[in-house]
Amino acid sequence: MTTLLVSQPNYADHLTPQGHPERADRIRAVEEALAGAQFASLKRRNAPFGDITLAELVHDGTYLSRLRDARPAEGIGQLDADTFISDGSMGVAATGLGGALAGLEAVLLGEVDNAFCAIRPPGHHAEIAQPMGFCLINTIAIAAREAQRKYGAERVAIVDFDVHHGNGTQDIFKDDPSVFYASSHQMPLYPGTGSPAETGVGNIVNVALAAHSGGEAMREAYTDILLPALENFAPDLLLISAGFDAHIRDPLAQLEWVDGDFGWVTAKLMEVAHRRCGNRIVSLLEGGYDLKGLAGGVRSHVSTLLDL
Repeated sequence: MTTLLVSQPNYADHLTPQGHPERADRIRAVEEALAGAQFASLKRRNAPFGDITLAELVHDGTYLSRLRDARPAEGIGQLDADTFISDGSMGVAATGLGGALAGLEAVLLGEVDNAFCAIRPPGHHAEIAQPMGFCLINTIAIAAREAQRKYGAERVAIVDFDVHHGNGTQDIFKDDPSVFYASSHQMPLYPGTGSPAETGVGNIVNVALAAHSGGEAMREAYTDILLPALENFAPDLLLISAGFDAHIRDPLAQLEWVDGDFGWVTAKLMEVAHRRCGNRIVSLLEGGYDLKGLAGGVRSHVSTLLDL
């Protein structure tokens, strides 16, 4: 497999308060984790600035102006109890989007088989009209729409293995049968959505996992529920919301996955992508807040993408 890694030093310009889980050290931890000789075959690219107005593909018409109005001239502004914005945050969001779109282009034009985009801030909690949960814009949702608008993809699948339910992605696509959204997540847990009863127009699959259930419960849920539904959808493209906060070390949840669990789920998703969409996978970093757990999960995920 050929795999592209997309990242960007300016991700440190999105400032959050001291002690906040979503911090610039996360990107440094990922880059260090992927610096070893075993990852020498990775193609590497700095994320360009993306066109932030593409957010209007998935967010309402006043969304960006409200974010800009909330941005402070200096220091850190607060959008809700957990979500912050600083002077550099809109530029970081633009390069996060640019990174995702660079990965998308490389995969859909056949330059690489798959891509991992080490970007911040995360995006899957950002709803049509509301930033929340550390997220400013819903980057993966924009990438899905751009795959359809620019590259002619007809059926895009998003699989989200972040420990928190991607309420924003579900909100955006719940009425659109051309986009499949599936999430495995701890429940109960923030943001409180993600019941298996939430099915959209038949395009939403939610798998709720109990605290302390570990990798065995995850593997059973994917094998019995999520993977068959993904296979049946038969996507042109598979996008992954790759959160690593289900890791046993993570302070924000208790699913207790280990490094190998992230490799297992990645391999199973790759098997479907091989059969259904010519191996085309673009993976975007979402959560993961213990730096060692994040690094271990990312190494397992990217090693599998590379088919090492």
